[in-house]
Amino acid sequence: MIFYFAGVPGGSLAGWYKREAELVPMWTHRLWTYYWIIEHRGVMEKPDCIEMFLDSGAFSAWTKGAQIRIRDYIAFIKRHQQYIDHYANLDVIADTFKKRGAASALYRKAAEATLHNQQVMEKAGLNPIPVFHYGEPFEFLQMYLEKYEYIALGGLVGVPVGLAIEFLDKCFSDYICDNEGMPKVKVHGFGLTSLRIMLRYPFYSVDSTSWVVTGRNGGIYVPVYKNGKWVYDENSLKITVSNRSPNIKDKGKHIETLPPAMKKQVLKYIHSKGFVLGKSSFKQVPNGYKLQENEKWAEKADGSTNTRMVEVIEEPGLCNKYQLRDEINIIYFNDLAKHMKEWPWKFSIDKSTSLF
Repeated sequence: MIFYFAGVPGGSLAGWYKREAELVPMWTHRLWTYYWIIEHRGVMEKPDCIEMFLDSGAFSAWTKGAQIRIRDYIAFIKRHQQYIDHYANLDVIADTFKKRGAASALYRKAAEATLHNQQVMEKAGLNPIPVFHYGEPFEFLQMYLEKYEYIALGGLVGVPVGLAIEFLDKCFSDYICDNEGMPKVKVHGFGLTSLRIMLRYPFYSVDSTSWVVTGRNGGIYVPVYKNGKWVYDENSLKITVSNRSPNIKDKGKHIETLPPAMKKQVLKYIHSKGFVLGKSSFKQVPNGYKLQENEKWAEKADGSTNTRMVEVIEEPGLCNKYQLRDEINIIYFNDLAKHMKEWPWKFSIDKSTSLF
C-alpha cells in the first residue's frame, strides 16, 4: 500500500516551504490540495524524489463556503503537470445541494455533477482519477470500474467507523473485487484516519493527515510489541507525550499515566527510532516578559491576569517539540506501509468481527 502524506507541516506559508524541504528525505509520497495552494498563493514545485498526488480540495473549499471553478482547476493542472504524478477529479459535495431535495436525491445530483466534471476534464485533454463517494448510487461506482484502472473512494470524513465499514464492505465485496476476492482496479482511499480500515481493505493507496494532526495534539503512534518485534497488522497505540496536553490527567492516555511496563515499551519504541522524550520545566512570568533562548509560551495571553506561563525546554524531545512528533509519526506510517500486504491481495468479509 502506498501512503500519501496529506496536511501542512508548517504554520505560515514561509514555514511550510521550509518544513517541506526539511522533511523531503523522510517521505516519498505527498498529497497536496489545489484549494490550499491557491488560497495561500503558493507555487506548485516539488523535488524529483517525491511522488505527488493532487486533490482538488473541494471538501475544504465547501467547509469555508468557497467554490472551485473547474476551468481554473484544469488550467492549474496543465500549468504544473511536470510536478503532478496523479490528480483527482473535481468532485462535488452532496451538501452543495442540501436545499434542493431529500438525501438520496442529493447524493445522486452530486454524483451526476461529479461525473460531469470528469467528462469536462477529459475533454480538456486530462486524465483525472474518478471519485465515488459514500452515499452515492452504486451504479456510478460500477460505471467507473468498467472504464478506469485507478479510482478513488471518498466522502468518508466524519462518517462513523461502523457505517464506513458497511459502505466499504459493499464496495469491495460486491463491486471492486472479483469472485476470488481480488481487486479488479487500483483504489485510492481519501482521508483515511482509521488504521482498522486501512488494514481491512486492499487499497492500492491512501492518504491521511493523521501523522500531523496527532502530533499537533501532542500524540505519537506506537505499534504493538509482541514476541520481540513491533507488530503493524494490529491497531496500534496512540499515546500522548506532550507535557502540555490535558490528557496528562487522564489515566492510560498519557505516557506519564501508563502502567510501568507499557511506559517502558513506549520508551523502547521512541529510543529505537532515534528520539528521546525530552524534558521541560514551567514558570509563571509577568505580562511583558521577553522569552529567552529555549523558552516558549505555554499558554495564550489572557488579559484577565497579570502573569503568563512559560515552558523552559531543558532537553528537546517529543514532549516539547511538535516537529519531532511529526517526524516519528512519519516514520511510523512509512513502516506501516512496508508491513502491509503487497497489493493486490484477496479481500473477504470477516463475519465474526463486530463492526462497532
